[in-house]
Amino acid sequence: MKQDTLLNRDFLTLFDYSPQEIEQLLELAIDLKEKLKNGQPTPILAGKSLGMIFENSSTRTRVSFEVGMTQLGGHALFLSPKDLQIGRGELIKDTAQVLSRYVDAIMIRKNSHEQVVEFAQHSSVPVINALTDMYHPCQALADLLTILEHKKKLKGLKLVYIGDGNNVAHSLLVAGAKMGMDVQVCSPEGYQVNANVLEQAKKVAEETGGNVSASSDPKEAVKDADIIYTDVWASMGYEQEQQKREDAFSDFQVNEELVSLAKSDYIFLHCLPAHRGEEVAANVIDGTQSVIYDQAENRLHAQKAILASIVKS
Repeated sequence: MKQDTLLNRDFLTLFDYSPQEIEQLLELAIDLKEKLKNGQPTPILAGKSLGMIFENSSTRTRVSFEVGMTQLGGHALFLSPKDLQIGRGELIKDTAQVLSRYVDAIMIRKNSHEQVVEFAQHSSVPVINALTDMYHPCQALADLLTILEHKKKLKGLKLVYIGDGNNVAHSLLVAGAKMGMDVQVCSPEGYQVNANVLEQAKKVAEETGGNVSASSDPKEAVKDADIIYTDVWASMGYEQEQQKREDAFSDFQVNEELVSLAKSDYIFLHCLPAHRGEEVAANVIDGTQSVIYDQAENRLHAQKAILASIVKS
């Protein structure tokens, strides 16, 4: 079950993983999900501990990692900013080196991607990026798993992300490029994806037969889409820009008119939490083609696959 080629690897961005390695993770996630549904125990990480560092709170991230580690036979330790000296000025390298003497892996949810990279450089155990300002690779892996379950394939599918060019959008570009998908991120001017991330993803797509692009016309973007995806307009840390963003994104709501331009069997994704009536209409997110709860559940299975693959048993 364990993929030894991934042992002791950090999981910071999907740029670091080959298409074959991503496929390995997806296959393992499917296997672990099936075993869980059948009541078959998988104590792969018995006696192992995961340190979970949260600069920001999160319902899905904490619960899925904590429950996932328990289901794998291990233990997860929640660490808030109040629990860490890093919030009082301790160097990142000191915290990383000390924590990695205590636990077998570290999951970190922190605003600065650069600081997570620095943390991983000084950690002697695998580090998992559970969200930074630039990437959200655990979410993207769960998204791929969800699409694969519902569409039975990934290569060649058209995924259109409508909204803020944020960490989720970046990771979808990378994930889609790696798996040979057609990914288009459609955002208002001034809120588009990072140009360097887009350029790197394009280079990956050239090798896999995929295609990635950025645009600003939602109606044009969603034509013939297999998957439509959106996220909140004001992510955590940008709440003070709520009104400004509502104005900028007013033509970017995913509603019945917009999704009617997609393929008739499209599926709708949202990483949650969602604001019905803002980025998405209620009748879309709560409609029959919405698979948001499968998607949320798959965070558990995708992250278990990551843990089972990179943590030494």
